[in-house]
Amino acid sequence: MDFLDFSTYDTDTWMTFFKDHWLMLVIALVVLFMIVRIVKTVLKWAIVAAIVLGIVVYSGYSMDDLKEIGTKVADTVKQEAVNAMVGEAKDASFVNNSDGTFTVKTKNVELTGVPGENEVAVSFRGTELGKWELDSTIQTFIDQAKQNG
Repeated sequence: MDFLDFSTYDTDTWMTFFKDHWLMLVIALVVLFMIVRIVKTVLKWAIVAAIVLGIVVYSGYSMDDLKEIGTKVADTVKQEAVNAMVGEAKDASFVNNSDGTFTVKTKNVELTGVPGENEVAVSFRGTELGKWELDSTIQTFIDQAKQNG
């Protein structure tokens, strides 16, 4: 998880920011906890994301910095999904669906695709990761699931 590597961050800048804006951060944290406890819909997470984004923008991060962090997080999640495919291939199950698609499932990964197409929809721990092109790792995973029966 490279995005959690704080060695490249300037700790003096962060400490100054926390000292100068501690009250704002405490208020934001209290509001976040209240929203998470009270609001029970998807709107809750939109409000939480807006508050977190507001704090990050308020702290001086640019949109390019946020994109870089988002890219690192996405790459890390994708790598974890691929590692799960490799590690869980022996437990994968293959199912031909009635609509002509297929599904490969393990404890953490689910692939859904159409035979003959070059991409599959990938879910990792219940979260949609989008459509991925078939590569050798994914194809091997699918083939192993077929062999598992």
